[in-house]
Amino acid sequence: MTKEITRYGNIPAGAGGQRLPFSPAVRAGDFVFCSGQVAMKDNGEVEDGGIEAQTRRTMENVKKVLALADCALADVVKVTVWLDDTRDFWTFNRIYLDYFGEHPPARSCVRSEMMVDCKIEIEVTAYKPL
Repeated sequence: MTKEITRYGNIPAGAGGQRLPFSPAVRAGDFVFCSGQVAMKDNGEVEDGGIEAQTRRTMENVKKVLALADCALADVVKVTVWLDDTRDFWTFNRIYLDYFGEHPPARSCVRSEMMVDCKIEIEVTAYKPL
């Protein structure tokens, strides 16, 4: 049995146009692993506003990366979330519920300093058999 790995998306650019050494999404068998997404707009700037606006932008970015591998939020089985401020936890949960509804995937959520000036980062794993 041959195991194939497929990488989706272009290598992203960070501040100053530097190429970042990761793929937005990688399929390994029936699983799709999406790199952490932040509230980055298409122009490369972080979404203005607080945790609500940044959570919505981040979730929209997650949806875009999933789509590269022909997946959707309904295919997500595991989510890892990093929040910059624990006081944002309840507001984040309210917005998160809008995206995943009453049948959310497994999730971990921790507080962490971010590598860019944002309030949240979200990484997902999807399951979608070929």
